[in-house]
Amino acid sequence: MSVFRTAYVYVRNTFAGVLKETDNGYSFKYDSDYLQSKNASAVSLTLPLQAEEYTSKTLFSFFDGLIPEGWLLKIVTDNWKIDSHDRFGVLLIACRMESAMFQ
Repeated sequence: MSVFRTAYVYVRNTFAGVLKETDNGYSFKYDSDYLQSKNASAVSLTLPLQAEEYTSKTLFSFFDGLIPEGWLLKIVTDNWKIDSHDRFGVLLIACRMESAMFQ
């Protein structure tokens, strides 16, 4: 499996896991140290804590829901010259430092 792009996911400023865009779609895996932490909490109700990797043909709905819509999406895509259909690319740019989940 080839990995195209990677996002490092943080929960309350603590590294929680890695979201990857692959040739098979997407994967998300919690960091093993994070899972052992007493303060570990799930990134989303749809991605409960587990050691196994999650995989999906489409971008996980939680992460897709972080992407701006409408005129805000237009601002992001115009400013950073990103295709609005490149959901992972928009996620990487729009949520880079703006969300409590990404850093």
